[in-house]
Amino acid sequence: MDPKTYNPEHFLWQFEEGIGTVTLNRPERKNPLTFESYAELRDMFRDLVYIPEVKAIVLTGAGGNFSSGGDVHDIIGPLVAMDMPGLLKFTRMTGDLVKAMRGCPQPIIAAIDGICVGAGAIMSMASDMRFATPEAKTAFLFNRVGLAGCDMGACAILPRIIGQGRASELLFTGRTMNAEEGERWGYFNRLCAADTLLKDATDMAARLASGPTFANGMTKNQLNMEWDMSLDAAIEAEAQAQAICMQTKDFARAYHAFVAKEKPVFEGD
Repeated sequence: MDPKTYNPEHFLWQFEEGIGTVTLNRPERKNPLTFESYAELRDMFRDLVYIPEVKAIVLTGAGGNFSSGGDVHDIIGPLVAMDMPGLLKFTRMTGDLVKAMRGCPQPIIAAIDGICVGAGAIMSMASDMRFATPEAKTAFLFNRVGLAGCDMGACAILPRIIGQGRASELLFTGRTMNAEEGERWGYFNRLCAADTLLKDATDMAARLASGPTFANGMTKNQLNMEWDMSLDAAIEAEAQAQAICMQTKDFARAYHAFVAKEKPVFEGD
């Protein structure tokens, strides 16, 4: 994947000044996902592990909505007719998208407007930060279609963002979380006007992209790895991670800039 020439089939990609912008682009259907778009998104996030030129990701949707989740006609209908091996292949593939999002070192900022439900809500959840408009409506609605709330890592990740009780309510009922509630609960980092949402998210991506990106990748890795570590193990893992970062040129650049009373210019090495 060359970020300058990458031309995906099932979503839009823009790359500028180290920031990759992914736009779900089926606005007439509120940007649903298909078997093919799941797989293409998964493969892209996996590839980003090896592409340091991409320093941050903005994930958004076209036409005033984020995503309506799995396409009712292209996904839900065929799933009803599948046998168990086929269903498990699908659910593992969708889970692999979340693994790829969490596994790529680049921070992902989701810019959310309008409908953000089902697998769309999961993609927002799997992002590192979430900016939303006051019109954002987020629902983990699997319960409402006869499925368990434990989909694509929701029972592992969502309680860590908003707490066990609040996550339980959303996953047991499938009800909609409005934007004000989402910000108050800590799901959204910030609420933005619709006409500034993408700019605000991109500005945050630019801030992260101009930082010590190797170190940012280490931070994301530790945020993932320390979920199931003891405190002693976590402190030791962070000691090792920080020692590695202390060998980077960015660490030396920060020191020399401080001595010279200048702002450091990081290069990610």
